[in-house]
Amino acid sequence: MISIGIPFYNAQEYLESAICSVLAQTYKDWELILIDDGSIDNSLRIANDYAKLDSRIRVISDGRNMKLPYRLNQLIEESTGEFIARMDADDIMHPERLEKQLKFLETNKSYDLVSTGLVSIDNNNTIKGYRRVESLYDDFSMLKTSYPIVHPSVMARRSWFERNKYSEKYPRAEDFELWTRAISNNDFKMAVLPDLLLYYREEGNLSMDKILNTYSDVFKIYSSYYPHGKFN
Repeated sequence: MISIGIPFYNAQEYLESAICSVLAQTYKDWELILIDDGSIDNSLRIANDYAKLDSRIRVISDGRNMKLPYRLNQLIEESTGEFIARMDADDIMHPERLEKQLKFLETNKSYDLVSTGLVSIDNNNTIKGYRRVESLYDDFSMLKTSYPIVHPSVMARRSWFERNKYSEKYPRAEDFELWTRAISNNDFKMAVLPDLLLYYREEGNLSMDKILNTYSDVFKIYSSYYPHGKFN
């Protein structure tokens, strides 16, 4: 079984679309864990409504705002599937995402994680472009300042996540810190597929403050793990 985790905070505009894209998957043996991070809009009600309709959907809410890294670790602890799939509350899965990623991991036992390309959409679901690798990418032999990984598209073996939890120290770059730490520990067997399996909502979600804070965290992380190296 695949455990799909969607942490959400005040995502009432898009959460239903995200949930429906999970329900529309061609692969059906999954559980969906919806983790509320202290929403004050109607997000929690939407999540609970869908949980009543499908026994595979579970809602977790403690009323606190703990930020994404904390909730991602909670997802790992709460999951029961052999594989864990990430997704943000404002994104949409391609219907074949789970099927294709699972097939890859089951066929290629040497990999622990798989990511994909994305189709960029705006707040009205209008396609704005796409990002992808040209062919399968798996060269993570060096620490870099960026990786061709779309965090919300990642699926991994639960066993990998259990030994590689998220750090709460860098909430603007928790994924980059995790990849960098795993690479430095020689525990990062990931493949990035060229398939466009995630509709990623970017337009309107970025501000200059967020961008600057993200770059600041990335610099701190890279400097911490590679203090005497050159940026790549």
